[in-house]
Order: sequence, then structure tokens, then C-alpha cells
Amino acid sequence: MALPARWPWPLRRLSLFFALVIALVVLLLVAHPTTRSQGLELLGMPAASDFRVGPTYSTLTNTIAKLPQHNPDLPFPEGKNGRYVRFSSEANWIGWNNCLNERLMNAFLAYSTNRAYVFGEYWWAPQHYQFPRPEGSGDARTPMKALVGGPVVGDPWLPTGDEDTHPHPRSISTPWWDTICPPERRRVFDTQSIKPFLEGGVDNAAGSLIWSTWHELLLNAPESCVEVVYSANNTDMFPQIFDLRLWGSPRILDLWDSFSKSPISAQFRASPIAQSAVEANIGYGTFSGASLRFFPAWLYPHRDPFERMLAVHLRRGDYVEHCHNIVNWHAKYYGWAQLPSLPDVVAGRMPSEDDPEREAKVFAMCLPDVASVVRRIEEVRNEWAAQNGSALETLYLLTNSDHEFLDALLPALRYSPSTGLGWRTVVTTRDLHISTAEEQDVSLAIDMEIARRAKAFLGNPWSSFTSNVVHQRLVSGRGEASVRFW
Repeated sequence: MALPARWPWPLRRLSLFFALVIALVVLLLVAHPTTRSQGLELLGMPAASDFRVGPTYSTLTNTIAKLPQHNPDLPFPEGKNGRYVRFSSEANWIGWNNCLNERLMNAFLAYSTNRAYVFGEYWWAPQHYQFPRPEGSGDARTPMKALVGGPVVGDPWLPTGDEDTHPHPRSISTPWWDTICPPERRRVFDTQSIKPFLEGGVDNAAGSLIWSTWHELLLNAPESCVEVVYSANNTDMFPQIFDLRLWGSPRILDLWDSFSKSPISAQFRASPIAQSAVEANIGYGTFSGASLRFFPAWLYPHRDPFERMLAVHLRRGDYVEHCHNIVNWHAKYYGWAQLPSLPDVVAGRMPSEDDPEREAKVFAMCLPDVASVVRRIEEVRNEWAAQNGSALETLYLLTNSDHEFLDALLPALRYSPSTGLGWRTVVTTRDLHISTAEEQDVSLAIDMEIARRAKAFLGNPWSSFTSNVVHQRLVSGRGEASVRFW
């Protein structure tokens, strides 16, 4: 017997109803941060996990070992007769962004003296590592190439100008340095034999003098392999060439113009791990605007989630204590946050030393309470709209705040129909979909890439994280007006 050409209307209506219910459930599960992980798991898609063991990076380690520049037969300035410099004096066991500041400047010094920079691993301070300490392998460490990308970690130099190739040697890994530059081939410079004798000494030497001194040494040294170290009897608390004292003072600004225009800056980028995580979160709809909250991002491929985003670096955690130090030390802004062209530097937002309320004001800027956070974010949002004629609609909080603080803050930030104020879309670091232990390990690099891409940025000017975001935003073409401070 032939089947009816069409289902009866009641059956068709029931089928349509069930299809709509299923579609709605799927969209609700994957569209909202509070249900995304559970929903993706139910749909058989990768979801964020509570990773109990840190990553091994075995694949990345193998990739690094096979970099094409790790070849003794390459022509000068690479190969067995190439020019190399390793900065064994580089800092570890402090915050990653303090280390990143220094390592990028070391890489620039290597580039400027036509030497290959030697990159290695970042060794975590125990309190900053997100996983149990590895058994039998000492302190936890992460390959630098997992945290950042570009020539600084061995990627090829891109041609500049009309050049078809780039004449500078490519960065090499620490294991290859040990192979191509055995100890008997190395010329060693001890920072303690140089830093104290510069005019101004370890505390006050001009940034330009520090640069020119080391530039001359590394450029003119005839040896193929040069190593910068600090001796075991070193008495300098900060024995690096570009140390924390320099980064915390205006002396570092001597180096901005040349550093920001160099290929080290121009070709710097997020690591593939961080880039992949950001792109995945775009696909998951993590940053979707309010009108798209319950619809998958692929329905709106033309919408740039960062085009109307204000990224806010809300540093808490260790800053609950550290901000007292910043007040007591009379600390200036850090690193590139001191650039004189930035709006809040121009406006003199930092309280002056003779301000009787300086201590209270600095502490409130360093560690704002809920009301201050809401007020300052709205100030920045309104000023942006007045100056640019466009609205910021998505708020992204890069934060290490505890749940108690966020539970009080988020309702105060979200849109209120009764007042017509607030943000329709508020996303935090904790809403990110993190699908691998590697992504979890470099989550601060993921946050940094989001802050770089956002239309506007509000940061903590005493933080090395904010300093690096300022650098990356300005180099990638975001104007000074897009950088604001608490």
C-alpha cells in the first residue's frame, strides 16, 4: 500500500515542536558560559576539564628540536661558525610577564648585534604554577615557545622592506646551544663585572647607556659563542642586564623607539596554543554580543567579537598584598605603561608625591573595590563613545579575582533594565573554554591575546602584564587612546 504523500497535520506539528525543543536545548547548552562545558560534553564535543596533571609538551619539544636552524652545516651567520648569544642571567621564578619583558629586550639586543638569541624554558614560581609540582624533575617549567610565538622563539624572520630574505640568524634552543657552543667555545661576560661600573651604577644608569655598553660588547666580540652570566658570589639582587629596577623606572623609555620598531616587536605574536584557544572560543560563542547570546557564532561569521570589546585587567590575588608595597615603595608605573603619550599619563592620573591623599589614592587605583571598578569602567566606556562615536558593548575581565569578589562585582556590572545602565555581555577569564592542559598552562597568554585584540583596554599600570599588553597593542596598530588605566 502506498504511503501518504504528506504526514497528517497533527503529526507534522508535533515533529516540528520536538525539533524546536531539541534545537533550543542544544543552543542553550553551548551558548552560555555557565552551561557550555556540560553541554559540549553531552554533545560529544571537547569541553573544559579540571586538569590534574601538567602538560608534558612532548610534541612541542620534538618540534623545537627539529627546527631547521639546528644544523651545523648552515652558512654564516648560522651553522657551526654562526653568531650566538645566550643570556644565562635571565630571570626565572618570578612572574612570567616580568620575564617576558626582559627576554624580548635580550632578543632585541641579540638581533641588533647580529647574533642568534638562545631561547629556553620559563621556570615557574611554585605559587604561580597551576598544577601539582612534577615528580622527579625539579621545579615546573614551560617551553617559551608554548607561551609566545615569532622569531624570538625560532620562527623564521619575515622579509623587511624589499628584501627577499632576512640576513639575521634565527633563534636557537638551549639544547642546540649546548651542542653548537660547547663550554670551550664560549666567551663569558659576567654582569657583575660591568653593571656597577656604568655611570649611575646599578640603580641609576641610563637606559641608553646600558644598551650601548652591551651592544658594543656583543657586536665587537669576535667569538662565535657569547654567554652572559652572573657569578655565584654576585651581590646584585637583580643581576640581569635589563633588570627590574630599570623596568620600574622611566629609564626604560630610552629604548622604546628602537625596540617598538624592531622586527622583534613587529613580528612578535601569540603562540599557536594561545591563538588556537582564542579562535576556538570565538567559535564557541564565548565573546558573543547580547543579541547573539543564544545563537552559535557560525551564524554570524561577519561579526568581529573584539570590535566592540573593552578588555579590563583586574589584577587581584597577590596584589591584595602587593599593592601595599607599591604604595610604600612610591612605585612609578611599570615598563611601557610609563609612555608619555598614553592618555592617563598625559592627564597626570598618578597622584603627585606632595598630594596628602597620595597613599589612599594609589592603593585605590592599584586595588579598586567593587564600586570603584564599576565607576572607572563606565568612565572609560563613556569617554570612548564621546571621542569615537561608537559604543563598547562587550566587557571582558582578565582577572585572578576570587569567587567572592566576582560574585559581588558581576551583578553590579551587568545591564539593569530598571536603570538602563550596565553591560549586556560580561565575560571573564573563568568563562573561557579551555580544552587541554597546554591551554590551561598558558592561560595568561590566552588572556593577553584577547587584551591585544580588544578595541579598548583598561589596565593596571603597575603590572608587567599590562606593560606587555601596552607594547603589543601599540605595535599592532591600536592607538594610544585605546589604552587606559585605573
